[in-house]
Amino acid sequence: MESIIYFLFWAGLIFIMMRFGCGSHVMGHGKSGASRGEPSGSASDARWTAPETDTDPVCGITVQTRTAKSAVHDGHVYYFCSRECRERFEAAPDSYLAAAVPASLDMREQADG
Repeated sequence: MESIIYFLFWAGLIFIMMRFGCGSHVMGHGKSGASRGEPSGSASDARWTAPETDTDPVCGITVQTRTAKSAVHDGHVYYFCSRECRERFEAAPDSYLAAAVPASLDMREQADG
């Protein structure tokens, strides 16, 4: 009988901790974003979706992103027409992006000014 009480005590304590304490994030805190005053479409719910097409930075071909090879460089996703183009880009990404940098800077200056 003592062992049953012992296990029930610890089971109850663990349940309370999981529900209200250190493990409450596992159970979702029992609150939705709307109840905390956040709009339902908050930034935390936002997801990045790939564009349908993009331009291969190596050869300049327009590619369908769902079937293209991809690589990430400095937090940006780049799409390629072939594995060979992706490998060339990964070997020296700055040489392929050097032409694109001035254009993006011009766009930022126009947006700020």
